[in-house]
Amino acid sequence: MKHWIAAAGLALALPLSWNAHAAGVATPPDLPATEQARAAIDQDPAVNQARHGVQAATHSAAMLEASPYEWTASTTAQRRRVDGSGASNEWSVQLERTVRIGGKAALDRDLGEAGRRLSTAQLGAVRNEAARQLLDLWLDWLAARQAREGLLEQVRFAEANISAVEKRRKAGDASMLELNVAKGDLAEVQRQVSALAAAEAKAQATLRVRYPQLPLEARALSEPLPPERNEGQWREQIASGSDSLRAAQQALRKAELTAARARADRMPDPTVGVFTSSEAFRSERVIGLSLSIPLGGTYREQGAREALQQVEIARAGVERQQRDLDVQVAVQVGEATSSFERWQLAERSATVAQESARLTQRAFTLGEADLQALLLVRRQAVDAVNAAVAARVDALRSRYRLLVDARLIWSLDEN
Repeated sequence: MKHWIAAAGLALALPLSWNAHAAGVATPPDLPATEQARAAIDQDPAVNQARHGVQAATHSAAMLEASPYEWTASTTAQRRRVDGSGASNEWSVQLERTVRIGGKAALDRDLGEAGRRLSTAQLGAVRNEAARQLLDLWLDWLAARQAREGLLEQVRFAEANISAVEKRRKAGDASMLELNVAKGDLAEVQRQVSALAAAEAKAQATLRVRYPQLPLEARALSEPLPPERNEGQWREQIASGSDSLRAAQQALRKAELTAARARADRMPDPTVGVFTSSEAFRSERVIGLSLSIPLGGTYREQGAREALQQVEIARAGVERQQRDLDVQVAVQVGEATSSFERWQLAERSATVAQESARLTQRAFTLGEADLQALLLVRRQAVDAVNAAVAARVDALRSRYRLLVDARLIWSLDEN
């Protein structure tokens, strides 16, 4: 009942606070704090790689703005032999450079900026994926820890059962078979605890290696909440901050500029120069200008056509990314809603099963129930508790993924 009251209160408050939520929400208490999470995400090798990609794109933009053409200096020296006049030492010096025409310099500047924006969007997408991975690893660790701690009570019950059976056996009310069954039950519960401890250690080791600076502070799993808004509002929020979609859009922009550059390149850039020379026994000094223009042909034409097809490829990529995003949001919102409902059912089932186990345990201690009935009820309780923990984690994971993708926690929109 308290879960429904909390959900109703949240629903009433949301219309007034959604604008505030759009700017970010408080980090859930069972997750790392914002400063810790951001530091851990920044340490991710994939994020570091993407960050260097932004720096490389910045240098690439500077290169395009500066022009791929540079000054070329050339010189020649020759010795001319003239019959009856001796030898003439002659030389020439030339300085030339290719210049961009037809608005190519402006196109190159725009191309460089588009490349920088694309790499920045790709960095944001990598950061978001790193945040999702951190979220999953963190919840896996807390889930294994909480499940292991929940089974420790069952270990104590199993040990108490052995003591009770031993007393009954001494009194002649229990057989050796019942004692062996009780010992087998204890061994099985201990095996499950060991398996969960191994899973917890594995998850903890993965976190420690992947994020060496992240403090591993164990925390209890929070009470799940239903999705704050409907699918349309989540889609709008996630799409507005989606770096994957932004990267696809920037890739289209870059492809369009590349196509415009290829069209402009069908008019070749001329090379202009100035030269001077000394000839005829230094009696002739020559000063002149040079101009050379490549004759464009099939290569440039096909390059322009290929660039146009790349634009269509990029445009299809934007459409695909938009549809993938719509599908992802629909699935995530549906999963968050259904997982919250499954958790509520699992919690009620676990509460009933645990109460039945306690009552049967008491009846067994008083000699009012046999061992087989007790073990059956206890196994049902263990299964119900494990299912409740798993359902809790699923509900939390589904909602937290929405918060991560919507840039509402961990300040992921601050690149």
